[in-house]
Amino acid sequence: MNMRFLAGVFGLLLPGLVLAGEYNLTVDRVEIDTGDFVKEGIGYNGASPGPVLRFKEGENVRINVTNNLDETTSIHWHGLILPFDQDGVPGISFPGIQPGETFTYEFPIQQAGTYWFHSHSGFQEPDGAYGAIVIEPEKREPFRYDREYVVQLTDKHPHSGDRIMRNLKMMPDYYNREQQTVGEFFSDASKNGLMNTVRDRMAWGDMRMMKADVEDIHGFTGLINGKGPDQNWTGLFEPGERIRLRFINSSAMTYFDVRIPGLDMTVVQADGNNVQPVSVDEFRIGVAETYDVIVRPRDEQAYTIFAESMGRSGYARATLAPEDGMEAAVPQLREAARLTMADMGGMPGMDHGSMSGMDHGNMEMSSADGMEHSSMGSMNHGTMKNMDHSAMSGMDHGSMSMGSEGKSDPFYARGSGLVPEAANGGKFLSYADLKAQDPLYEDREPTREIELRLTGNMERYTWSINGVKYEDADPIRLKYGERVRFKFVNETMMTHPMHLHGMWSILDVGAGQWNPIKHTVSVQPGTTVYMETEVDEPGQWAFHCHLSYHAAAGMFRKVIVEGGPGSAQVKTNVIGEEGGEA
Repeated sequence: MNMRFLAGVFGLLLPGLVLAGEYNLTVDRVEIDTGDFVKEGIGYNGASPGPVLRFKEGENVRINVTNNLDETTSIHWHGLILPFDQDGVPGISFPGIQPGETFTYEFPIQQAGTYWFHSHSGFQEPDGAYGAIVIEPEKREPFRYDREYVVQLTDKHPHSGDRIMRNLKMMPDYYNREQQTVGEFFSDASKNGLMNTVRDRMAWGDMRMMKADVEDIHGFTGLINGKGPDQNWTGLFEPGERIRLRFINSSAMTYFDVRIPGLDMTVVQADGNNVQPVSVDEFRIGVAETYDVIVRPRDEQAYTIFAESMGRSGYARATLAPEDGMEAAVPQLREAARLTMADMGGMPGMDHGSMSGMDHGNMEMSSADGMEHSSMGSMNHGTMKNMDHSAMSGMDHGSMSMGSEGKSDPFYARGSGLVPEAANGGKFLSYADLKAQDPLYEDREPTREIELRLTGNMERYTWSINGVKYEDADPIRLKYGERVRFKFVNETMMTHPMHLHGMWSILDVGAGQWNPIKHTVSVQPGTTVYMETEVDEPGQWAFHCHLSYHAAAGMFRKVIVEGGPGSAQVKTNVIGEEGGEA
């Protein structure tokens, strides 16, 4: 008999008694058809994406996971607050689920909102092992809607995750299809002058880097709820209805800029937590983030949900319509984004043209300095380890102003080529717009600060924290009950979505007690971002960049929370598969 039915019956007979909802998941080899190509992948209950799991705040859940693969698997419940041994990270939380084995996850549901689940073993997640979670709140929502849809984004590539990683290690720009052209050189020369353009090209060439290195992986097909652009997933509505769209970015590597031409969007949740409503025309959703928005189509017509990659190398598309079969125009991809010296951490007023005379062959720093060649924003690389990165233009978000020249956003370096701009010239969501609806924690001073420099070597395709890869790093040790302020200093030219398991991340947008609560914080090139964590969950946790191939290449840490309830039962080592995969 259905466990939810039984829970409802006993709940009526015995008010206050909350029984477990029980779910069964199988992990299977599946066929994935994107409309552009068909490939073998991994899914749940015979499909990718897996089913939408629906929980209710306050209940206890039991999820039986049967591994039908010939390799170890796992499921991580992304963004859920739960006991560490139910978090699903092999080598950190548990040994993993062996072939043919059934593992039962059991945990209380302590929150509401939009979340997702995915494998934390190897590259099973980019190969298709992901699904959505929707949690109904105990109390009424502070906003109204008439119907809802999950809109789960991903970037599906014809190559397997293992093959992609091998190719990146062999040639980091293997998948880059946005190389600069001769035509672009002459266009830049016309706009900026011949000598300035030559100097600029020489500087980037000497760094062995490219302005086009915005995304590591091109050649993917963007999917929404498992459907490619030509397959056109469609959500139906009645004109005048308020529709809640639960956006989830389950991509391996792709940031998406999302808009629905003809409709305003009101952002009401970020990473499952209610925020004060913000009306926007477009928003950027980082890998692993979720945003809930309300739209209200009043006309009897179709609307295109258009999710364009940050590097403009691909897109996902779906439709909202009053009837099946209706479609709206699909926008063209905008001009490809280009990195600037600001994204390299360049100081204002610096003569970047002089970089052409530098000896970049000896740029790689020792792991003790944690710089490697990604730290090239300062021209005097011998002194970079002593630099106060928070003083750099566009970096210290605790005190930074917007500036008056050109496009600007306090979470991007001033002059960055990645600053988002709405296609219609309207409002583009910034982290600075996010304010908590109800503070989750009291506003108090952090007990200490931990600096995490995001580092890497693009030529060798290694990624690290403080210059040390996961396998060589000591764990980060926290004490139960403290509040820790994390300072992210991005010394690379790539954007990194940093995800701390098991505890909330309070993103510092300068709003004090109204700072938003998130589980994934995106850190742009050449910037410093702060977040605080109330250390309230004992055990061992993963902390990593959620770009799959960055985590696998070393941008990963184990966090150990010492003390707290049940601390005597917390094991400090878990024997099994290593947890260094996204």
